[in-house]
Amino acid sequence: MLYDAAFLARLEAGLAQALPLWGLAPDTRLDLLTISENATFRATGTGLGDLVLRVHRPGYHTRTEIASELAWIAALRADGVVTTPRPIPLADGGLIADIEDGGATRQVVAFEFFPGAAPDEGAGLDAWFRALGAVHARLHEHARRWRRPAGFARKVWNFDSTLGAAPLWGDYRAGLGLDEKGRALLERAAGVLQARLAPLEAPGNFGLIHADLRLANLLVEEGRLALIDFDDCGFSWFLYDFAAAISFIEHEPYVPALRAAWLEGYRAVAPLAAEAEGQLDLFVMLRRILLTAWIASHAETPTARAMGLPYTQGTLALADAFLGRHG
Repeated sequence: MLYDAAFLARLEAGLAQALPLWGLAPDTRLDLLTISENATFRATGTGLGDLVLRVHRPGYHTRTEIASELAWIAALRADGVVTTPRPIPLADGGLIADIEDGGATRQVVAFEFFPGAAPDEGAGLDAWFRALGAVHARLHEHARRWRRPAGFARKVWNFDSTLGAAPLWGDYRAGLGLDEKGRALLERAAGVLQARLAPLEAPGNFGLIHADLRLANLLVEEGRLALIDFDDCGFSWFLYDFAAAISFIEHEPYVPALRAAWLEGYRAVAPLAAEAEGQLDLFVMLRRILLTAWIASHAETPTARAMGLPYTQGTLALADAFLGRHG
């Protein structure tokens, strides 16, 4: 496993040695917050307020891609588009630190700590999804008008990079527990998606998005909704953001209500064509199959372990129903 206990202990020790780069004492308390694509730690008692330190998974993002993410966050904050934590600069004014880990170099970024918790799953999510729809609309409007700095680079989330020839999160055919029949079912669904999504990859539909505003990346505190973790932001269909928002709960019976609330919130800020409603189904299926691949390729993470084989089985049920509607 990449993120086993021994590895995390070594990672924390290396991070502690790097704390002076932010002007922090090496004995600053560090607590592991999450393990997903990256390992994220909370630093307390810093004198700068609590900080969140994100240690990047090696081989995923380039330094330029990380800098580009931070540039968009800075622009969103400067333009008052959304509430999201501020990246904390190093003592030398930079934003990205390098730490050595077993001969490899890993990048680290610090953010201010925001209090709060993810919204609870269930029927009470409607109000938050209405707010999230408005947030997505503001993000998309900003992405359309923002003049990106020279050298800006983020990953492209299209069919080829999700379910196609160059998948960033692994081959969905390697999903946990998939047999020949299951792979054939998902291949049929992927074929439909490829054909239906190709015409939608046009400038009006496709641009810079957060791409991962699922519940775990929303922080609610006294009525405030804050966004975190732009680590997967990149170029994709704007409507893919809704599919990302219902990650891991795509099968729940309350999702249609969340969809209606999200559409209402979005349209309160920006126009959305009537045909967009039917297209959401495509992106939800794309994301569900993509996450099935992610679970298999990131089996060491707590999320993947929690989802396990039942998630694959749920994906097959959703794919079968999807083909009944679109196949």
